[in-house]
Amino acid sequence: MNPSFRTLGVAPNAWSVNQDIADITRPPKSPLPVTVSTETKTLHLDLAKTAILVIDMQNDFCHPDGWLSHIGVDVNPARQPIQPLNNLLPELRAIGVPVIWVNWGNRSDLLNISAASHHVYNPTGDGVGLGDPLPSNGAKVLMAGSWAAAVVDELPQLPEDICVDKYRMSGFWDTPLDSILRNLGITTLLFGGVNADQCVMSTLCDANFLGYDCILVKDCTATTSPEYCWLATLYNIKQCFGFVTDSQAVFTALKS
Repeated sequence: MNPSFRTLGVAPNAWSVNQDIADITRPPKSPLPVTVSTETKTLHLDLAKTAILVIDMQNDFCHPDGWLSHIGVDVNPARQPIQPLNNLLPELRAIGVPVIWVNWGNRSDLLNISAASHHVYNPTGDGVGLGDPLPSNGAKVLMAGSWAAAVVDELPQLPEDICVDKYRMSGFWDTPLDSILRNLGITTLLFGGVNADQCVMSTLCDANFLGYDCILVKDCTATTSPEYCWLATLYNIKQCFGFVTDSQAVFTALKS
C-alpha cells in the first residue's frame, strides 16, 4: 500500500484513503480451505471466513451459585462443554478464527426488556428474576458487568476475543453481532454453548435466516432440558438450518 494511504474500517471491510482517492476494492482474505465431516454431508469450508460463537457459558447458567441452580436446575449438563471448548478454542485462535462470546447481559435499567421476557425468569413476580440479586452472592441476574453474566472462570477469554451482550435468546436480536460478523468477512459460523434448544438454537436459526452457514459442534454444546429437547434440536438443525459435527472432526480437518 502507498504510505500516503490510511486504512479506514476493519479488514476485510476496509477502505484505503488519502486526500484524493478512496480505494474501496477491499482485498480478499487469503483462503484457509479445509474439509470437515458432519453427520449429513462432508463440507468444504474456508476457515478464513469462519468464526465460532460461544453462547451463554456464563455463571448464571453454568455455575452452582448461578440463577439456574438457584431455581433448582441441575447445571452439571451445562458444564459439559467446558473441557471440549478449552481443547478447541486455542486451536481455532491459532489460525485466526475469531472466538466470539455471546452472553446474556442486560442493561442495568432493563429498559429494553419486555414483560414477556421478565415472565420467563420470574413467572410469579415474587421470585429472583432479571436484575434481582442472587441470594448466594448478591450478583444481579443476567446483568451486564455482574458476576452472573460473566463467562465461567474455567473458560479463559483472551484479549483478541470478541464479546457481545444479548438481551433475548437469540444473539442477533437488537445486538451488533451481525454487523461485527459482516465487517470481519464471516460467512460460516461454528456454534457452541448452552442451552442447545433455547439460546443456541435461537441464535443459529437467526444466523441461518441472515444467510450464514451454520455448524453446531455437538460436544461443545449442551442443555439442561430433557433429552427429547436435545434430540429435537439436532434433528431440526440437520433437517432445516445447517449441519452437526463434533470437535474431533474439526481437529481432523485442521490437521489435514
